Amino acid sequence: MSDAHLVLMTKLEELDAYTHTVLHQFPKLERHLLCAEMRGTMNRVIRQVVVAWKRRQKSAALFDLDVEIEVFRGLIRKAHRLGYINTHRLEVWMRHTNEIGRMVGAWIKNEGGKAM
Repeated sequence: MSDAHLVLMTKLEELDAYTHTVLHQFPKLERHLLCAEMRGTMNRVIRQVVVAWKRRQKSAALFDLDVEIEVFRGLIRKAHRLGYINTHRLEVWMRHTNEIGRMVGAWIKNEGGKAM
């Protein structure tokens, strides 16, 4: 594993832990709906990082990873819109997510520069 991959996985683990903490504070009604969707999306993000890391042709896996991150951002905004999280939580959660998005964006840019 390279240093960049370790850093990305560490950041994902931090985001996953933060997500887990926040989701425990959602209303009970949403635990089986929005919470489950957010947990599933977070698990797909982690899975896509591993898939992209292991694949020789990374572009498709990186695209799927980028899509899952955007879906996760949308779910965070939805939680804020529905009043399940306050503005401070939104900012912190988005900061974590955006940092991972920037790292993935750099990975996509780096892979795009390589000859196929």
